[in-house]
Amino acid sequence: MVRNILGILLMLITLFSPNVSVAAPGQMQDTSRRLYDRIMSEFKQRDYEAALAGFRLFIELHGRSALAANAQYWMGECQYRMGRYQDALNSFYNVVLSYPLSPKLAASTLKLGQTYAKLGDQDNARIMFGRVANQYPDSAEAEIARKAIDVVDGLSNADHSQSE
Repeated sequence: MVRNILGILLMLITLFSPNVSVAAPGQMQDTSRRLYDRIMSEFKQRDYEAALAGFRLFIELHGRSALAANAQYWMGECQYRMGRYQDALNSFYNVVLSYPLSPKLAASTLKLGQTYAKLGDQDNARIMFGRVANQYPDSAEAEIARKAIDVVDGLSNADHSQSE
């Protein structure tokens, strides 16, 4: 993990050293894409701690790039997979609030529902799943959300039956 973080930092130092001239917009886009891809490789290797640090750095350096919303989403995914559910909620909400035109909106809203479910907050989980099903009805996320609503409703019905 430390080796991976050092690799990312070394790449950044190389890319942004004072000896490098100011990059044209196309070059900057290439730079941000290379960094993003490098961080995604950490995520795919399940080094979530290194990926999380990388995505944070990416947003600091390239917060206005087309990949910033994706980086924010993947931060949440790292946190979710590490069991840091409260942090994951914040990251997924940041996608929804800060990047309203992002293609990651449906996925982020679905993850909000899944995260609430992990936290045992079935009411908010159902709200988020319902939002996905209503706002993105033809998406793959909507299909997952509809199934999750059935599960949440089943849990709610079981809770009511036990309390009677």
